[in-house]
Amino acid sequence: MFIVENYPMAVALCFITMLCWGSWGNTQKMAARNWRYELYYWDYVIGMVLFSIILGFTFGSVGSHGRPFMADLAQSSLINVGSVILGGIIFNASNILLSASISLAGMAVAFPLGVGIALVLGVIVNYIGAPKGNPVLLFTGVALVVAAIVCNGIASGRMSKNDDSAAQNRKGLILAVCAGVLMAFFYRFVAAAMDLSDFENPARGMLTPYTALFIFSVGVLLSNFVFNTMAMRRPFIGEPVSYSKYFEGNFRTHLTGMLGGMIWALGTACSYIAAGKAGAAISYALGQGAPMIAAIWGVFIWKEFKGADRKTDILLALMFLFFIAGLGWIIVSGGN
Repeated sequence: MFIVENYPMAVALCFITMLCWGSWGNTQKMAARNWRYELYYWDYVIGMVLFSIILGFTFGSVGSHGRPFMADLAQSSLINVGSVILGGIIFNASNILLSASISLAGMAVAFPLGVGIALVLGVIVNYIGAPKGNPVLLFTGVALVVAAIVCNGIASGRMSKNDDSAAQNRKGLILAVCAGVLMAFFYRFVAAAMDLSDFENPARGMLTPYTALFIFSVGVLLSNFVFNTMAMRRPFIGEPVSYSKYFEGNFRTHLTGMLGGMIWALGTACSYIAAGKAGAAISYALGQGAPMIAAIWGVFIWKEFKGADRKTDILLALMFLFFIAGLGWIIVSGGN
């Protein structure tokens, strides 16, 4: 299987993670023109599972390093499989809330708040579980990300134009916070099932990144029958939607959702692969720089802050600066 052999390559993969995790939401925005996010989310999860299978039989099965995908899957211990599935369940609950938040408050608001909170709490959880890197530099970077989140929250509050939009925005913010808290914990359960110290010769019963991604995706798919069914019957916005509506979507609409899931899965695969050299905390932290990417899409492409006054523009500029500075500190922390 393909593995990372040095820290710079691990950082490069983490940047791909950041781009993917911060960009998949565009497919939801594209589908939202004529498609409910609950229906979109089914295609998203299907795309995630399909990509994990393709990756397992390609990058996860070539070369002389590590165990091939199928051999690794066959030897996986039940406790490690259960840990990864639990991670998938936790992630799915958080991601459905994040998707709802995007539909209510937009990408430029939901991502920086929800994923930013996940970054801060997740780094702490993952560092405690597998300490790697300079903690002073790492948590200085996290503090700068917190400052970016605060700037984004203030800027969002300044954009409320009427009572209805303000109420919708508040609901979106609450969902983003809940999503962020949940999302902070999923990665640790996945990392605990992988032999982060040696992907080339992993311990018996533990998983390689490719097997972990596949099992994780299965956990997401299975839990989706519970979580997304609940969201369809009791939606956060709009009327309840039935499963029959899903089959009314055209090929392009379904493909858009699957593309979103594949983009997210690519980013996740890069994060898992990089964790062997960068450590779980740093790999997770760099990937969770995704809010900056999502904010760029939301501000400059989707024009979610169109008509903002000068003070709001300054807050957005500070948000980007704090995010960039925070990511820089996080990168440096892993080289010490």
